[in-house]
Amino acid sequence: MKLQGNRIRGPVYVLGDNIDTDLIIPAHFLNLVPTIPDEYRKLGSHAMAGLPDSYPPFVTPGTDQAPYPIMIAGSNFGCGSSREHAPIALGAAGVQAVVAQTYARIFFRNAVATGELYPLESADRLCDVFKTGDEAEIDMAASTVRHRGTGIVYRLRDLGAVKPVIEAGGLFGYARSTGMIGGKGPAA
Repeated sequence: MKLQGNRIRGPVYVLGDNIDTDLIIPAHFLNLVPTIPDEYRKLGSHAMAGLPDSYPPFVTPGTDQAPYPIMIAGSNFGCGSSREHAPIALGAAGVQAVVAQTYARIFFRNAVATGELYPLESADRLCDVFKTGDEAEIDMAASTVRHRGTGIVYRLRDLGAVKPVIEAGGLFGYARSTGMIGGKGPAA
């Protein structure tokens, strides 16, 4: 994932605690193969399709994209079954970063391994501060997120050694870029 500069800006989509992988991408969409471009886009169109109707639509109807480059969530984001399709679906829908209070380990690992999005953590409970549609700006260099409406800046935990893995496009991209493996494709 390459940033334009060190910032991610835009409207946020806000969720609470324990958002599981079945909510992020329901199991009946797991037959879509992310390495096939059309199916990658379809994954994006089904991102967050498991949410109850009480939530606003995540993906703009009739498209495969969400207008939200940033998600804000509570604790234990990405819990449930181990499916790498979860961060891939969010990335395919246009999400660049999820800012959660905590992550399920498997979602965090899958986000890093796929390089689809930045899994950022905040000690503050930002899902109680932001509302869906609020504008935010993440400064990756400073490890902060700013609520553009109030101007308040919140600290994020630094990604440390996983940041270059994500920026290289995931584990395979990082391994290729550092010379750990050769070739261009996943089978190389």
